Amino acid sequence: MIKVNGLTKIFYDNKRGKVAAINNLNFHCQKGKIFGLLGPNGAGKTTTLRILATMMQPTCGTAEVNGIDVVNNPDEARKQIGFLSGETGLYDRFTPRETLKFFGKINGMENKIIDKKMSEIFQVLDMENFKDVRVGKLSTGMKQKLSIGRCILHDPTVLILDEPTVGLDIITARTVTEYVKKCKEQGKCVIYSTHIMSEAEKLCDDIGIIHRGKLLAIGTIKELQKHSSLKDLEEIFFDLIERSGAINE
Repeated sequence: MIKVNGLTKIFYDNKRGKVAAINNLNFHCQKGKIFGLLGPNGAGKTTTLRILATMMQPTCGTAEVNGIDVVNNPDEARKQIGFLSGETGLYDRFTPRETLKFFGKINGMENKIIDKKMSEIFQVLDMENFKDVRVGKLSTGMKQKLSIGRCILHDPTVLILDEPTVGLDIITARTVTEYVKKCKEQGKCVIYSTHIMSEAEKLCDDIGIIHRGKLLAIGTIKELQKHSSLKDLEEIFFDLIERSGAINE
């Protein structure tokens, strides 16, 4: 599971001074559940996920993955995590097969296990027809599938996915979201960052709406509706954003 308490990250800007990218975040996600983190660009979604994935340290607050503190014990935490970021780099001269083999070795996996997991990934993500094509020749959707394959190769119990369908065509996006559903069915804990409301509605058990580094609301769709006069998630989202802006002015 993922457990976040009082998570804060402050950056220092020459013009603005202290800037809180995220401010006192509190939420958790259990096994077999998907927690959606919704917000506009610059809201603090990626900063939050990078801290959870041990890629960045918070200014204060705590975050745990399966009971492991991501700041005090990052190496152990990483073993539990599959992290998909928009900045995930791939080597153009490798094929998908070579890419997964390489990262399997980095994770200390045996060849037999790597081959077994690769076979499963190529099938479930529909990668069979390009598994031996160099990455430099792949489409955006193909590269995204490979990035997902890389982050799940070591069979992590926790998935941290930062806008996994951004820029994808509708067919590829569906392949990705269907796989995320399977991860939930397998009992994995998933945190899913997106700005696509329809994805959040279909996939997420709980939703946190973040803006300017603060969680404006958190709960199931029904709970968010209960505390609003609105029923549509997109309308609830914009209402919260607008009211937050008015309060901060």
